Amino acid sequence: MISFLNPARLINREILLRPLEEQDCVAMSDIHATGFDPAWGTEDMMGLLRQNNVFGYLALETGPLTRNRPVGFVLLRHAADEAEILTIAVTAQTRGRGVGRKLMAESLRKLYADRISRLILEVDENNQSALHLYRQLGFEQVGVRKGYYTHAEKRKGVSGGTALVMACNVR
Repeated sequence: MISFLNPARLINREILLRPLEEQDCVAMSDIHATGFDPAWGTEDMMGLLRQNNVFGYLALETGPLTRNRPVGFVLLRHAADEAEILTIAVTAQTRGRGVGRKLMAESLRKLYADRISRLILEVDENNQSALHLYRQLGFEQVGVRKGYYTHAEKRKGVSGGTALVMACNVR
């Protein structure tokens, strides 16, 4: 007999994705702040989402106790036959559970359907989990941007962090 209060039932959570909407901008900004310094504000997110060539996905955790709680998002921009990831962020509590992989896979599916040939992104050279994911998805390093991550580092009195520019052929 399965009890309503069975702990396994309460832990059973699923990640669902849906296209981003303007109403998601507060949640996006909150999630972004868990992984980036400086974080992009609600108005920044709104300004990007209002552009015709910007789209993305929101990851929602569902389950008996979570009720569609936002746990991650990806924001992309396309021009001609190329696209770039503007940002991708996952809450600290859900990192390592495949949310980023799911967001990337859905983005790549849409880009393929839209006949985009190449996807580009920048990633902190020290973000080993992101680098591992991107390499598994077929991204290769195509450049380096020294001092790309500057704000937080400057406050700490060190030079800015280095971003690796990576690209993946979608088609």
